[in-house]
Amino acid sequence: MALFDKIRGEFIDIIEWTDSSSDTIVYRFGRHDNEIKMGARLTVREVQKAIFVNKGQIADVFEPGMYTLETDNLPILSTLMGWRHGFHSPFKAEVYFVNMRRFTDLKWGTKHPITLRDAEFGPVRLRAFGTYVVRVSDPQVLLREIVGTDGHFTTGEITDQLRNLIVSRFADVLAESKIPVLDLAANYEELGQFVTERIKQEFANYGLELTTMLVENISLPPTVEEALDKRTSMGAIGDLHKYTQFQAANAMEEAAKNPGGMAGGGMGMGMGFAMANQMGQAMADQGAAPPPLPQSGPFYAAFEGQQAGPFDLAAMQQHIESGRLTPQTLVWRKGMAGWVAAEHVKELKGLFDGPPPLP
Repeated sequence: MALFDKIRGEFIDIIEWTDSSSDTIVYRFGRHDNEIKMGARLTVREVQKAIFVNKGQIADVFEPGMYTLETDNLPILSTLMGWRHGFHSPFKAEVYFVNMRRFTDLKWGTKHPITLRDAEFGPVRLRAFGTYVVRVSDPQVLLREIVGTDGHFTTGEITDQLRNLIVSRFADVLAESKIPVLDLAANYEELGQFVTERIKQEFANYGLELTTMLVENISLPPTVEEALDKRTSMGAIGDLHKYTQFQAANAMEEAAKNPGGMAGGGMGMGMGFAMANQMGQAMADQGAAPPPLPQSGPFYAAFEGQQAGPFDLAAMQQHIESGRLTPQTLVWRKGMAGWVAAEHVKELKGLFDGPPPLP
């Protein structure tokens, strides 16, 4: 009896695989050189496919279900082993279970910035990252092209290659789209769809299907983001002159709340007021041109009892310097009721003021 149990233990009569991991794509059934008994039960679960391999050559593929292994449902393996008229002895074959479910939340991202030319900012460097979802579309192609004889093939063994493919095509799509940097956030979904369509065939060459690709973020270098934040802050402030006045008023209010610090606060307020005045003056200078100089009408003067003129202020100044026009000289211009002494005319009075005396 013990000898019979030992012999029976060398044969496998139940073949199945329950996946307890979240990243296994292909698992080779642990045969350990034991032979599979003809008539053994094979269980392929809903999200699996089973592939029989004989001497490195793919034979039969089983869809989800329960099978009793016989020559009738192993047609290719029967042909490879020469079972023309049926065979009921144990046989050796490798059984690979392929996980057909979707593998989600796989990460992709740029190792180095992507340099692009933007219409508004000029040359910029962008970084991008996101997630993607894949599933096995052709188990036989995957086994031949990627897995080989690996008995436990996981997503970690291929994600680096898949990420490189995604980043390369993403850079091409981003450059060809000509989307302004400030509008990229509104086109994440479209960019993901474009890359998915562009790269679909390359994934198919590995027996995989890229079902979903998500762009989570496209970021600018920190210095550019800082400059953009300042630009946004300036736009939010609006009227800089009014904002400066508001800040000065707040400074005065804070200084009033702290009487002990009035000395230091006064100095700070003084500096603040000076800066505010300079900024306000600069804005006023940029915002409007100075008004024209005031002009007085022409003057007439009585020289030696004779009316002379008309003279403008420059000519009157020359007459004053020559001594011909004195403060008592009678003058008149349009709008005056009569002739008056030059010293009583506001426009001329200042012309008689000489330079200040020496100290």
